[in-house]
Amino acid sequence: MKVIFNADVRGQGKKGEMKEVSVGYARNYLIPRGLASEATPDHINAIKLKEKARIAQAAKEKAQAEEYAQKLGGVQVIVRAKAGSSGKLFGAVTSEAISKALKEQFDMDIEKNKIVQSEPIKTFGSFTVKAKLGSEVSGNIHLLVVEEK
Repeated sequence: MKVIFNADVRGQGKKGEMKEVSVGYARNYLIPRGLASEATPDHINAIKLKEKARIAQAAKEKAQAEEYAQKLGGVQVIVRAKAGSSGKLFGAVTSEAISKALKEQFDMDIEKNKIVQSEPIKTFGSFTVKAKLGSEVSGNIHLLVVEEK
């Protein structure tokens, strides 16, 4: 009997996978526990539609990431920070501050966990920070840290 797994079943299959199993195993164990459902034409079509939607969403996200990467190449983000008399910052410029500055200045919504800093920024000046925008797409954020008035 062909079934579509609704959850991962150790040694049998992963969620969303369609596989041939014995009739007794399907009817007595998998289906009553909600671990699988019978692979009817309707269920198969539903899985195909979900897969198409997932692929379309991934393509849309990749296009958005590529657009952001291209935009990042031509902009300079200004982050204002407070500092002491010696010119050192109070704290450091965080990924969250960079993300907020991008949103405010260029309306680019890049999550803070996608911004990668090799080391904390604790001084004024110009820096380049990497942003992982997608699975295969990354860009550089040109950052200028200036004193807050």
